[in-house]
Amino acid sequence: MRTRMYLAIKVGLALALCAGLSLACAEPKATGTPAAQPPTQAAAASPTSSTPAGAVRRAEFAGSWYPGDPAELARTVDEFLGEAEPLEGTPVVLIVPHAGYVFSGPVAGAGFRQLKRGHYDTAVIIASDHQLPLSNPIAVWPEGSFQTPLGLVPVNAELAQKLIAAEGRIKADLGAFAGEHTIEIELPFLQRVCPACRIVPVLMGTDKEEDIQALSEALLKVLPPEGAVIIISSDLSHYPTYEDALVIDKATLSAIQTGDPQRLRQTIAETMHKGYQNLATCACGETPILVGMRVAQGLGASQIAILSYQNSGDRPQGSRSQVVGYGAVMFCRPPEQGLTPAQRQELLALARTTITEYLKTKRIPDYQTDDPVLNAHAGAFVTLKKEGQLRGCIGRLVADAPLYRTVQEMAVASATSDPRFRPLTLKELEKVSLEISVLSQIYPITDVEQIEVGRHGLLIVANGHQGVLLPQVAVEEGWGREEFLQNLCLKAGLARDCWTKKASLYAFTATVFGE
Repeated sequence: MRTRMYLAIKVGLALALCAGLSLACAEPKATGTPAAQPPTQAAAASPTSSTPAGAVRRAEFAGSWYPGDPAELARTVDEFLGEAEPLEGTPVVLIVPHAGYVFSGPVAGAGFRQLKRGHYDTAVIIASDHQLPLSNPIAVWPEGSFQTPLGLVPVNAELAQKLIAAEGRIKADLGAFAGEHTIEIELPFLQRVCPACRIVPVLMGTDKEEDIQALSEALLKVLPPEGAVIIISSDLSHYPTYEDALVIDKATLSAIQTGDPQRLRQTIAETMHKGYQNLATCACGETPILVGMRVAQGLGASQIAILSYQNSGDRPQGSRSQVVGYGAVMFCRPPEQGLTPAQRQELLALARTTITEYLKTKRIPDYQTDDPVLNAHAGAFVTLKKEGQLRGCIGRLVADAPLYRTVQEMAVASATSDPRFRPLTLKELEKVSLEISVLSQIYPITDVEQIEVGRHGLLIVANGHQGVLLPQVAVEEGWGREEFLQNLCLKAGLARDCWTKKASLYAFTATVFGE
């Protein structure tokens, strides 16, 4: 499958170039862009150099696919970003094209413009390789930096190493990135909207389901709670006519917007069997897109917006006889919604019913609802109290399941799996009251002065330890801000002053209600 796609794209490219058409996955030097000097043979064979901070992947496409002069590059990118309309929502996953800027620059700008709304530390950029098949199905650049005319973009080595360690199919492989444009082409946009962002570059040379699942699960395991965005680098249809591309790309984007990876797979398979002339692929980054969709599902990013669409036939430099499609899509978490009194009572009743059923049968009862708030993905804690004293409290920070399901699972965990207490009995349940805390998204805290006692819950991560305290705990205990932080450190099994040292702090709010 992969080999046939490589051959189809390369044959289509050869035909297109003979016709004088500039395309996406391999283009001649773009009109109006200063050409780079031809690389030496040594430079072509070794596109990296080394510094004390690690390997530097040199810019290979500056001056051809995008401007090589720093001032012109910054001006060009800023113009594309300025043309884009900012929308509501903070992207968790973003799909953007990777052609030469004269072709896909406006669509890429529409995507990257949305990152200005968030506070990001790291961008995990995932692309399919466009060269020979990789020796490893999933390759990661593990440390160092990538160079563009705007400067160096550092690799988040800690996160890259965690990703490699999380799954045996994922390997450090610098050689995989030689001659590959799909990650480099995104970096000047990232540098202009998020200058402090680090990256984790990932190349996929596989379309196997087990590899897609492996990378998706590894990302969900190692991504920080906040501050990271997944950028999927992919163009859409390759080499159909302009009119056919409009139909093909609309179907692909509509399938992506369902949020269902299997729907996308099915749509692409059906399209490829319809006999469109010169169609080589519906999306050269199909596999990374599938990963992005799975990660979006796991992170509760269920709001999906198509930001922009064009194809090369829409650009002055393009022809309409054979085109390449470009789309920008963002996946966001839905905005936080308040809970009505009826919804709160429903969740409390569900938690109690679930504990009762589980203690009797060792199974969580089935539950279905059409309520969009209860079906929205959210983190939650369930607290059990007996005669005013804590009897169990376990929760989930990550919004990776519908709220009702999170409440069911955390209710059972609090009753049976809190290591501080013996499992609850049915008889004891009669004397226990329940409290539910529905959590907001969590976000990094850079200044402890931002912490509001009674409003914020806190997560601390340091030296391989982590601890969580809910907002109401500080109020119940009568703590001030410093006492709250000290007890948070103790909860994590660390010294009480750990928050003053090298530690990561995250805050969240909670909607708290009980019986």
